[in-house]
Amino acid sequence: MNYLKKSFYEQDTVIVAKSLLGALLVHKVDGKLISGYIVETEAYRVDDAACHAFNGRKTTRNATLFGPVAHAYVYISYGIHFCINIVSHNTDTCAGGVLIRALQPVDGIEYMQKNRNQIELKNLTNGPGKLTQALGITIHDNGADILNGRDVYVAQGMQVPDGSIVAAPRIGISQAKDHLWRFYIKGNPFVSR
Repeated sequence: MNYLKKSFYEQDTVIVAKSLLGALLVHKVDGKLISGYIVETEAYRVDDAACHAFNGRKTTRNATLFGPVAHAYVYISYGIHFCINIVSHNTDTCAGGVLIRALQPVDGIEYMQKNRNQIELKNLTNGPGKLTQALGITIHDNGADILNGRDVYVAQGMQVPDGSIVAAPRIGISQAKDHLWRFYIKGNPFVSR
């Protein structure tokens, strides 16, 4: 499998969020590959009031965002579901990450259906909490090195032409709503909204 290189994640987080569309997010579970094409992302930078690492405030929860790029930042949202971000930022900033908002299921669909107690393919991974539940990603995956191909990683997937990418406001935030840092593949049925 062709993994994305570390240098890919050492760019501006907004560029990485857009460029991750079409890549394959993979979770290995008991030797089986559970995966999906990334069809929706959101960028969060340290200079962004909606980012968990805003203004360099490091906490136990967000420490992974301040670590090396190409690691999974997994946290619990609203106390009920997990969200996965990929740590990415250029050398001028100290933290940032890309929230994976939605996937188009590829491998392990029966596993996803069982995890989500959901048969309808369209509803398996069309949201950040749904996709982590479907893939079996939990807080135990926080800090995972996504370059080593062990448990959670990102690989090259399908090409997405620039004309098929939509930039829109991010969802579910109360600050910095004017940034068009949510990216999704136009017309893809697995996009969250």
